[in-house]
Amino acid sequence: MTADPPCNRREIPLLGVESRWLAPDGTAIRRFDWAPAGTPPRGRLLFLPGRGDCYEKYLEAMGHWQARGWAVTALDWRGQALSGRLGHDPLTGHIADFAIWVADLAAFWRDWAAAPGPKVAIGHSMGGHLLLRALAEAAIAPDAAVLLAPMLGLHPTWVPPRLMRAIAALMCRLGDPARPAWDAGERPGKAADLRQHLLTHSPERYADEAWWRAARPGLGMGGGSWRWVERAYASIIGLARAGVLETVHTPLLVMASRADGLVSWPAIERAAARLLKARLVAFDAEVAHELLREVDPVRARVLAEIDSFLDCPFLDHAVPLSQNQQP
Repeated sequence: MTADPPCNRREIPLLGVESRWLAPDGTAIRRFDWAPAGTPPRGRLLFLPGRGDCYEKYLEAMGHWQARGWAVTALDWRGQALSGRLGHDPLTGHIADFAIWVADLAAFWRDWAAAPGPKVAIGHSMGGHLLLRALAEAAIAPDAAVLLAPMLGLHPTWVPPRLMRAIAALMCRLGDPARPAWDAGERPGKAADLRQHLLTHSPERYADEAWWRAARPGLGMGGGSWRWVERAYASIIGLARAGVLETVHTPLLVMASRADGLVSWPAIERAAARLLKARLVAFDAEVAHELLREVDPVRARVLAEIDSFLDCPFLDHAVPLSQNQQP
C-alpha cells in the first residue's frame, strides 16, 4: 500500500466542501464532500459515522480514500454533530425511532447515487447498524459496503437484548423519554476518563476529537436518551430476527475487535455468519472500538483490508465465512 499524502487531521482540506442537505421534511443535515483532484473519480464512497460522532474525526481516513480516487461524502445523522439536536438540551443524543435515520439515509441515497459509477458505503458503529438495516430493508443499493464495529449488540453482552429493551421502555414510561440515560462517556457505568480506553489506543488521534469539539462547540455530545436506548435495542432485535439478514445480497466486509468494550463481538460474529456475501475480519486487544483511528500499524492493516475489498469486482465478491481471518 502506497503512503498516504500528508493529512492535517485538524483542518478541513482545501478541496473539501461543507454544505447542507435538506431532508424531505425540510430538516437541514450537514454533509461533507471531498472529490479527487484533476481526474474523474473511480466511484463514490459514502461514510456514515457512529453515535455522537462527527465527520471531522475521520478526515484522515477519508483522505486515504480520496487519494485513491474515490469521491468521498460524509453525512451527519439528524440530531447530532452540527445537524442540531432532537432532545431538550445540547448534549443528549435523542431520537424517537431509528426508522427516521433509515428514511434520511434512503432519501439522501436517492439524490447522491444518481451520478454514474460504482457506489460504496462504509458505516462505523451505529452507522454500521443503520447501514445494515437500510440494506435489509432495501432502502439503499450500494455495490459494496463495509461495516466497522457495527452496533449489532451492546454491552453488557450477558444481558438479553429483550430484557434491556424492556428496562429502557419502563424508564421511558417513568419519566421524560428524552432525558439522558447516562451522563457522559460512551456507555453507562463508564467514567469519562475511561473513554479513550474504549475508543482507541492512539492518544494523538483521541486528542483530535477534543480539539474539534473546542473549535466547533456544537459538535459535543454526551450520553443517549432513554428513548435512544429503547429504540436501539428494538432495532437490534429487529435485525436479529430470522430471515432478515438473509435477504442482504450486497457484498460486505465486516471488521471488528473481539475486545470491543462498546459493541458486542458475539452479535457481530453471529450476524456475519447469516450474511450471504460477507467476509469477517477479526482483531483482538490491539484494536478498540474506532478501527479507523487506531495506532498507525493497526490503522494501516484496517485500511489495507478495505482497499483490497474495494479493489475486487463488486458483483462477484462472495467469500465463504470459512475464509474469515485475523490479520
